[in-house]
Amino acid sequence: MDQRTPFHLSEAQGRGGGPSRLAARIAALTLVPIALGGAVLVGLTAGKADWPLPAWVPVPISGLLVRGGAGPAADAPILYYRDPDGKAAYAPAPAKTPDGREYRPVRVGEDVGFDPKPAEPAGGGTFGMAETGSKKVLYYRNPMGLPDTSPVPKKDSMGMDYLPVYEGEAEDGNTVKISPGKVQRTGVRSETAQSRVVSRAVRVPGTVTLDERRVTVVATRSDAYVDHVENVTTGDRIRKGQLLVHVYSPEINAAAAQLIANPGFEGSRRRLQNLNVSEEVINEMERTRKVPMAITWSSPRDGVVLERNAIEGMKAAAGDTLFRIGDISVMWVLADVPEYDLGSVKVGQPVSVRVRSLLGRSFTGKVGLIYPQVNKDTRTTRVRIELPNLDGVLLPDMYADVEIGTGATKPVVAIPNDAVIDTGARQVVLVDKGEGRFEPREVKVGARGEGYTEIREGVQAGEHVVTAANFLIDAESNLKAALQSMAAPTPPAPQAQGQEKP
Repeated sequence: MDQRTPFHLSEAQGRGGGPSRLAARIAALTLVPIALGGAVLVGLTAGKADWPLPAWVPVPISGLLVRGGAGPAADAPILYYRDPDGKAAYAPAPAKTPDGREYRPVRVGEDVGFDPKPAEPAGGGTFGMAETGSKKVLYYRNPMGLPDTSPVPKKDSMGMDYLPVYEGEAEDGNTVKISPGKVQRTGVRSETAQSRVVSRAVRVPGTVTLDERRVTVVATRSDAYVDHVENVTTGDRIRKGQLLVHVYSPEINAAAAQLIANPGFEGSRRRLQNLNVSEEVINEMERTRKVPMAITWSSPRDGVVLERNAIEGMKAAAGDTLFRIGDISVMWVLADVPEYDLGSVKVGQPVSVRVRSLLGRSFTGKVGLIYPQVNKDTRTTRVRIELPNLDGVLLPDMYADVEIGTGATKPVVAIPNDAVIDTGARQVVLVDKGEGRFEPREVKVGARGEGYTEIREGVQAGEHVVTAANFLIDAESNLKAALQSMAAPTPPAPQAQGQEKP
């Protein structure tokens, strides 16, 4: 609470002298508020021993005004300057309108309180004791915020007047009214709810691996001896059909001899195919009518030699790997996504990958697969991203930083994250209705990302929402709603004559 908290001095004026004397003493006050329930205790010191008020005066937090014929003292501190026509234009220092007129200074005591100032009764009576102007008093509430209301003016046990609740205030429900100067001093800021794409990037580590579908093993299907190995080593890039190794296999030679002896016999050709002899080698046997001493094996695809186990003169059993070749034109990145982010990751979403060894370069791909298992130790799920690798700079087992773009792809109504007051059980937004009026609304939120929150219900595009000082306004709104709910109850319906009470 600001140390310039307004307080009620109508009674003090009657005991302490005329307006001029009261104004002079107000200027010398030192106000020290101490929170006490729904009110404050304001300490008063005046420099004179005959000050008529007690040392501490309980003052309600909201809706109280300084009353007295003189108003604020002429030498009271200036809070700010406002447009002389009453427009919503303010300045922290002296300023002028476009036509050259001076802004009006607003001093301590002039512009305080969350509720609008009611007009002074015509007879100069005590605040809140009668209908004011065109506004009708609905009821009176306890000035200390206690659950007590009255249909007629009254005072509490400390002699303080009950505060009137005017027609229109109760109709606004929880709408909070704040003076323009108070809005400026408390730093209230608003932004417009707009339609925008709300996206959030999930950033996780990953590892570059080979595409399992693009790896091939070169092996014989029978016992054989390695006769000769071409000049190919691990890490070499090779082309499809390039010669790799020459092997001698007694079983293959026997099938080849049978093919030559019975050229029209389909079973002999089928047997060579089952032994993984290439069509080119079989055709060469039929053309030359000769059985070669060694059978040539060539690369089945373009790629990189990942493994070479063939050594000249060695014996290879059926199924032994001689070469392992991998196609690196397309690579996989396996990323571990935390369980709490898994619900926002979908197959087909765009992904940006940066490899730590290639600074300043990024690769674009998409989510190809979400593995159907959660790691029980790390509580993460593996996600597979497919990346084109046309220039071959991505190598297996590289570390990568993965950024998955999640969220809606279509514009939705969104507001800044700071505008949402999240209590855990519900989410509330304060809507700025203009002229110092703020309405709290419960909303249903959706996706969050890049500083904005999707609003599915409660706020429409184009409405203004409070993004700063909203907790202060929300607290005032809750207080006002509580006081209104404790208004005088509706009297029971008249009982019919002769009907007994239950």
